[in-house]
Amino acid sequence: MNHVYTLNLSCPDRSGIVHAVSGFLFERGGNIEEAAQFNDPDTGLFFMRVQFACQQLTHDDLRLQLKLFAESLQMRWTLHATSQPMRTVLLVSKEGHCLNDLLFRWKSGLLGLDIRAIISNHRDFYQLAASYNVPFHHIPVTAATKAQAEARQYEIIEAEGAELVVLARYMQILSDDLCRKLAGRAINIHHSFLPSFKGAKPYYQAHDRGVKLIGATAHYVTADLDEGPIIEQDVARVDHSKTVEDFTALGRDTESQVLARAVKWHSEHRVLLNGHKTVIFK
Repeated sequence: MNHVYTLNLSCPDRSGIVHAVSGFLFERGGNIEEAAQFNDPDTGLFFMRVQFACQQLTHDDLRLQLKLFAESLQMRWTLHATSQPMRTVLLVSKEGHCLNDLLFRWKSGLLGLDIRAIISNHRDFYQLAASYNVPFHHIPVTAATKAQAEARQYEIIEAEGAELVVLARYMQILSDDLCRKLAGRAINIHHSFLPSFKGAKPYYQAHDRGVKLIGATAHYVTADLDEGPIIEQDVARVDHSKTVEDFTALGRDTESQVLARAVKWHSEHRVLLNGHKTVIFK
């Protein structure tokens, strides 16, 4: 029986990398099913994603031989079995549109996730979690208890073996320490009005200023608030006839769709970090 894997790699650009990678896989009985590459002239780096089937070697054997192969090319790489859904923990506060959308897509077989837990600083969605048979953890957060709350959150994330943490409209700023611990595996979603309309009720502020575009941005979480590497963005047009409620509804739809795409691409190992940017092999 063939096992299918996804290999992601990046390294200093040079001639012959594609030939070397394809030759390495061919020599080990690998059959390439999908491949994409990108050369970044600004950084001098080469990026590649290869999906391949292989029956001659185990996952562990492949990893061991890849390690030796990668050293000669100064490669950073990851190898994942495509049959394994990505273990995921969702965080949410009091707005449930992104949470509800992700849960529905997951149960409909549209996302290759294994949603292990939902964490919230409010109790609003414990019934929604129960309807999907997902454990719900209520962890209140105040200025005085923030450190203890984050310690408990991280304890759950690690206990569930989460490879991905999604802030599905989780309205708390993560500490620098937690951001570092979750680097490269935590995705956030927010409206794209930032930095213009900060704080509470951004759609009211935008409506008052007569904006013509409503947008959303999904990005990796970093210690720099809302400035992590961007994975996906989208916009919806609005005009003078739209009410604040229209703005809010369109914004929530856009946020849900943008976050779902970002989560899907990450779960399929299609996103590679390139400094403060991303390379996405769709």
